[in-house]
Order: sequence, then C-alpha cells, then structure tokens
Amino acid sequence: MIPTVLPTYSRAPLNFVKGEGSWLIEADGRRFLDLGAGIAVNALGHANPDLVAALTQQASQLWHVSNLYEIPQQQALADKLVDTTFADTVFFTNSGTEACELAVKMVRKYWHDKGQPEKTGIIAFEGCFHGRSSAAIAAAGTEKMVKGFGPLLPGFTQLPWGDMDALEAALSDTTAAVIIEPVQGEGGIRPLPDSQMKTIRALCDTHNVLMIADEVQCGVGRTGRLFAHEWSGVSPDVMMVAKGIGGGFPLGAVLATQEAASGMTAGTHGSTYGGNPLGCAVGKAVLDRVADPEFLEGVNARAGLLRQKLEGLVASHPDLFEDVRGTGLMLGIRCKEALPCGQMVQAGYEAQVITVPAADNVVRLLPALNVTEEDINEAITRLEAAAVAMEKQPA
Repeated sequence: MIPTVLPTYSRAPLNFVKGEGSWLIEADGRRFLDLGAGIAVNALGHANPDLVAALTQQASQLWHVSNLYEIPQQQALADKLVDTTFADTVFFTNSGTEACELAVKMVRKYWHDKGQPEKTGIIAFEGCFHGRSSAAIAAAGTEKMVKGFGPLLPGFTQLPWGDMDALEAALSDTTAAVIIEPVQGEGGIRPLPDSQMKTIRALCDTHNVLMIADEVQCGVGRTGRLFAHEWSGVSPDVMMVAKGIGGGFPLGAVLATQEAASGMTAGTHGSTYGGNPLGCAVGKAVLDRVADPEFLEGVNARAGLLRQKLEGLVASHPDLFEDVRGTGLMLGIRCKEALPCGQMVQAGYEAQVITVPAADNVVRLLPALNVTEEDINEAITRLEAAAVAMEKQPA
C-alpha cells in the first residue's frame, strides 16, 4: 500500500522536533550539529530570534491578501533587494523552481517583444540543477531528471561544465539566454572561475543574448558576498533566488534589470502566495542581517576557519577523501571512489552531525552563515569520528 505521504524521498530515519542555532534536537533527545541548514536554507540557523520576531509580529497582523492589492512588506523587501543588487525590479515566488519558470518565461518574452520570436534557445551546463518543474528538468537534461517525464519542453541545450569554447560555438541567432550557477550545488560544489563568469558575460553581450544567474543555493551570503556573481565583477540580466532568502520560510524571487523584464507586463505572470506578507516580513529580516558588510566579513572569517580544518581532516584520512572544494560556507569534501558519499553522510548521522550528499561523490557542508567557532570545532570533531568509523569498517 502506498504511504499517505507520496514516497518520492529517501528519508533518513530521523525525526527532529526542535532547532536551536546550528543544532537540531531529535525526538529521542539526541542533539545533532547541523551542517546542512536544510540544504542552504536556514541561513541564520534554527529559531533565530530576529526571524521569529518578524514572523510572529506579522502573523498577528495579516497573513495573506493576494497580489490583487498592494503589499507593503513585499514593497519593502523588493526595495531592499534593488538597493543592494544589480536589479531594477523583483518578482516574488515561493521556491527556486518557480523562479526558474519565470526566468525562462521572462527571457523568451523579452525577445518576442523585441521582434525576434525565434530567439527561444537556452543554454545550460552539465551538472546543473535548476529545480524539478518541466522547464527546470529540460534545462538539466540528464536521464535521472527527465526519464519518464517526456515530452520535454524544447529549446534547451547542455554544454560541458566550464567549456567556454563550446559555449561560443553554441551561441546562435536563436539563443535567448545562457543560464549558469556561479557555484553548482547539486552538481558537486563546483565554483565557476571568475574568469569564466566574465567570459560568459562578454559572450552574451557580443552575441546579443541574456544571462541568467541561478543563485538559489549559492546566493544570500553563502559564498561571503551577498550574491556569488559579485566576486567576478559582472552582473547577470536575470537572477533566480530562493532558499536562504527566507531563512527557512518558503520564499523565492526573480531579480532583473529593467530591460530584461520589459516584456513582463500586467497579466503575463502571477502567483497566489508569492510575495505574501509573512514571507516578505521574514525575508526582509534575513536581508537586513545578511546584507550587512560586517556580517559578510564574518561569513568569510568563519569560512576560512572551516575550510582550514576540513583540509586537515582530509589530509588525515587520505584513503577516504580526495580534497575540499567550494567557496565561502558552501563547501564540499570529495570522497575517494571506494567511499560513496552517501555512506559518509550516514556515518555522520551516527556521529550526530548532518551533512548533505551531492553529485561527483561529494559531501556538502552548508552550515548556517552565523555558525560559531565553537560549533565549527565541534563539527570537525564529529566528522573525524565519522571518518574513523568508516576506516574501521571491513573492506
């Protein structure tokens, strides 16, 4: 008999009932150090007092009115995002997947309204993950994502990760946009070099193509800048945001320049819940904290400490681990072929530390951006215990 919850997840047998900062408390009382943060979602940890206050204050006043009316909390968050980024305008969604859907619609509508309706093609890269909607899985194009879900939405091309020659060759008069994650998350914590971000921007400009940045996982302070593309000194035309922006409350957004968004007029897109007062009140509280330059300096300091200690962990277990990769507090440990990353994640559960598996046999570490030095030290102790336990297992 099928479970009452559709069985699309392979869940760990853990039942968390409470969270405190970087800690999760299981129903049986065990305390787990959370280095996953709900897959880069809980940017300020669990039960953050500022976010709790923002949510409860708004919840006592107004939850939902719909986008038929002005929403002051939505306007305040949009203004903050525009003030702190390249963007001129923002549309609020509930998730990164919804943000992908709008980004695709936006770039295609742009060219249609410019009198070039043939420009519908979108170029993505191997290893990408842009969500699980029809457009998003077509962008990824992998058998794992698309098998059984055809016919696929047409117009997507996948190129080898980081192959700028292939990109230049693939750009044509029918290309609408290039979509890129500055740091791939699901793909195995793979940062794109700044030089290649610059090359993508230059190629898009030369070939009259829009650039979409998917910062759903790598944005909102995760890499030590408010958004990861800022490290390269270039800006996209459209950007997808979600996960960390809500600090745990379902919230996403598409940010765009005035030019790129020019085709999206009244009636071209909408959302019942997108931009609701609750989500935007929490998102504003998140951004007020994360966009602070001093906070981002702290993220970089904590990231440096964590990376240093992870390098030591990897060096101490050369039979288990290949290397440490990533940037900021978006880090990964690549496991040796003999150690499937899922087994290391499971060993972490036994040591009461939470990590997240990814492609390329990588264990992801995505802690809260305000993780303490004490918690980082404890994380390494528990990861060391997990590694020792793996070494003791029979071959």
